[in-house]
Amino acid sequence: MISRAQRILFFTMLIAAVTMAAILIRLRERAQDRLYRAQSAMPLVEPVEAPPTAITLLIPNDADGSLLESQRSLPLPQDENARARIILTTLLSAYREPHSTHPMGGASLAPGTETPGVDEVFLMPVPQSKQGKMAVVNFSPSFGQMHPSGIEPETLTLLSIIGTLHANLPDIAQVRFLVDGRQADTLAGHADLTRVYVASDSAMGGGQ
Repeated sequence: MISRAQRILFFTMLIAAVTMAAILIRLRERAQDRLYRAQSAMPLVEPVEAPPTAITLLIPNDADGSLLESQRSLPLPQDENARARIILTTLLSAYREPHSTHPMGGASLAPGTETPGVDEVFLMPVPQSKQGKMAVVNFSPSFGQMHPSGIEPETLTLLSIIGTLHANLPDIAQVRFLVDGRQADTLAGHADLTRVYVASDSAMGGGQ
């Protein structure tokens, strides 16, 4: 038989659960309202395209394990996160160009198919430091699946990404990698994605 104290506890927990659900629903509604207001406030005119900016890409050369500098020019937004993502997207596109020195799967994708690559790049202050920023690079889920497996090609890809970020955004002192928003053990079975890489360390020996 259920005691009076147990009934009180049950109804108290039930009320708390209902209250919490109501609060979460209200918070979601408020977030949707803010999003709607922000979208409504957006200008209807096309934004003015930024002037082209010179960038440096460090493209791997699988033949000798080096990184080849390649200069490009393209319009970049003011937001550093968006700038970093566009720069890396351009870098990964270079991997798929004809006669690439670091060929990667995806060159023959059907038109309209999303090319695996970098979903987002987030810049934040380096933990426990007053200098520099950490770049968190979030790969798309299928990037590792299409990447050639092997310690050398995987390491060269990470070197290329880290070096390109540091060359164009010198404030980046550290780089960390995620896959689909989660920590992954490796890129395609070999290169370590669990560590934090020092951006200025071309030998990638300064992980934490």
